[in-house]
Amino acid sequence: MSTDNAIAERAPAHRRLANLLIEYNFIAIFVVVVVIAAALSDNFLTFVNIANLFQQAAVVGVVAIGMTFVILTGNIDLSVGSLTALCGMVVAVLMAAGWDPALAVVATALVGLLCGAAMGATSAYGQVPSFIVTLAGLVSFRGITYLLTDGVPVSGLPPSFAAISSSVIPILPGLGLTSMALIFICLCIAGGLVLRFTVFGEYVYATGGNPEAARLSGLPTRLMITAVFAISGVTAAIAGILLTSRLRIGQPTAAQGLELDAIAAVVLGGTSLFGGRGSLLGTFFAVMLLQVLRNVFNLLGLGSFYQMTVTGFIIVAAVLLNRFIEMRRGRG
Repeated sequence: MSTDNAIAERAPAHRRLANLLIEYNFIAIFVVVVVIAAALSDNFLTFVNIANLFQQAAVVGVVAIGMTFVILTGNIDLSVGSLTALCGMVVAVLMAAGWDPALAVVATALVGLLCGAAMGATSAYGQVPSFIVTLAGLVSFRGITYLLTDGVPVSGLPPSFAAISSSVIPILPGLGLTSMALIFICLCIAGGLVLRFTVFGEYVYATGGNPEAARLSGLPTRLMITAVFAISGVTAAIAGILLTSRLRIGQPTAAQGLELDAIAAVVLGGTSLFGGRGSLLGTFFAVMLLQVLRNVFNLLGLGSFYQMTVTGFIIVAAVLLNRFIEMRRGRG
């Protein structure tokens, strides 16, 4: 047993509890906000409202999953909002051209993967900061989205395609979640298992924690950066498919500012912008926290200005808290 573990076990119970609350502060913040929300609105804890929360959070949540992988390597992806809109239009255009919905979905996921991998490879092998590469992607992908149909929305999509987001899967007798919500939850679980229990996940953390040491140890850091951007591209494509399925129309103006929501959720969940520390568990709770705040404001009939103001304060507070945790660890 290590000395640190021995000291931790001898620590008083209240100190161990305090350390746990600091370590998993995002869960504590989420619980506090949920309790306040339940006190403010009698409708908040109804199953219908909870199911709606998951459905509303799905698009941002799926994008935030890929963003977590990218940020864990110490990079950033500003293109995900535009890529989500592009993939949403691609799947709509393909089906409007007569493609089978399943084939259109697969082709769209491949488009997202290739776009993400191209940006990752450009950053890693071309040694161009990911901020610059993905900023170019943000502009370019949105432009391509408009060029596909001259900015005209695509309608008349097959009814079977709408079922991707709207079909209800029973989880309890008489109660169920939409497939859109379950896709988000399943992707979170799968991504979390990959990061926690696979060699790939270890490489992701190592690449972000100390890139030079990882490279000298023989880790394929450039390939890892390319891979996490490919993952981000795929999750953006999935989000675009879900969004188009839910709207039942290909909308070129969709997903404006989505990249900011995804980055905010990842940072709020405790993932360091410098890489090497964080988890998808934190991202999941942060996505749901932001959605709970929006939901509470809607239930109380408050405008979006309140929502933006409070959300901004919470994000700043979360960043300061995580900075405090890092400093506390450094002193230890």
